Amino acid sequence: MESKLAKIKLLLLDVDGIMTDGRIIYDNQGNELKSFDVKDGHGLKMVQRAGIKVGIITGRQSEVVARRAKELGIEILYQKALTKLDPYREILAAEGLADEQVAYMGDDVVDLPILRRVGFSATVSDAVSDVLPLVDYVAKRPGGRGAVREVCDLLLKASGKWESLTEKYFSS
Repeated sequence: MESKLAKIKLLLLDVDGIMTDGRIIYDNQGNELKSFDVKDGHGLKMVQRAGIKVGIITGRQSEVVARRAKELGIEILYQKALTKLDPYREILAAEGLADEQVAYMGDDVVDLPILRRVGFSATVSDAVSDVLPLVDYVAKRPGGRGAVREVCDLLLKASGKWESLTEKYFSS
């Protein structure tokens, strides 16, 4: 696993069930609400500081997701991607990357075409059962509750940048 992680230059994420707990909440005014974990967000910022790009490929269209991506400085954003493999190929071409340089987190069967191609595949503890045996890593945490942070920490440690990025927090 360590050797796969060390090659990663891009982390791609699904949203519903990965960055969120998978629930979609609508209020009486028709607003869509999603809950994101702050620890996941901090992990994504540290990964970016380490030189690993972050992107999102999601099957739904949501202003909330666009706002979260902007807040985290995520410029690679594909929404309403009913066939996720097409935007995945576009991203690889645009970034000049090979499959083995990409990590992907997905939790459902629609994510399998990408999960089977990438250099490092991961999912959440509450992913659909068909996905669990087919990935390199199953996070201990569920979607929207720190699973993304687990993978970010793995990437940072494998890249050798964990200590330099976190020393200011530990030395006081």
